[in-house]
Amino acid sequence: MEETKPHIDNLYFKAFRAVDDRASCMKFIEGHTHVLEIFGITQITSAKIDWVLNPNVYVILVSAEKDGKALAGSRIHVADGKTPLPVEFAVGEMDNRIYQMVEERTPAGTGEFCGLWNSWEIAGLGIGSMQLSIASVAFAGLIKLETLFGLCAPATYRNSIRGGFRVINEIGINGKFYYPKEDLTATSILIDDVENLPLTYEEVRNDIMKLRENPISTHQMASKTGEMVNLHYDLTL
Repeated sequence: MEETKPHIDNLYFKAFRAVDDRASCMKFIEGHTHVLEIFGITQITSAKIDWVLNPNVYVILVSAEKDGKALAGSRIHVADGKTPLPVEFAVGEMDNRIYQMVEERTPAGTGEFCGLWNSWEIAGLGIGSMQLSIASVAFAGLIKLETLFGLCAPATYRNSIRGGFRVINEIGINGKFYYPKEDLTATSILIDDVENLPLTYEEVRNDIMKLRENPISTHQMASKTGEMVNLHYDLTL
């Protein structure tokens, strides 16, 4: 018998530095691992868990109540010149030009938006991944990153472009790689101007800028099922 989805009235988006909240990191890992297992994906660099010890990793966790079970999440890894970004681990052996791209941008502030996942409880609401992407790009600006890398699956490609990423045509096969398995593709993407977001769709850009101006805020949004959900954001550290 199919399990019925819980009714969700509230979603809490909370940002934190990974090394500051081990318990929340474990909730993230548990949820992310479960989602990947459903799709039969185990060899994915952003799913490795050594990031919990990295002071340059930030997490955004989504739950239906404060400090509750993780329903979705994403991470921002800031390049520090020591620990490679997940995209470097993922595609570096296939195209070593990614290393120079990251290295050139590190002094001004670059990083990677990665580890985006959504649980079945909120899949289909039409809120989870796009709002989490908006919060993540807003947060990247709040921590003063100038550029932001990513590696997206076909399912998240459209939202990535809406969010202001461009395809890194300079590497791979016009930006594409066979990853994490030979029968799957991933596209390398980049925001060249995190502060101003010139390529971002206007309505998405407006939402990002509002969050940067008010990193602690609440607003209502209609889900795809027509019910109103309160979105509570705290993107302060």
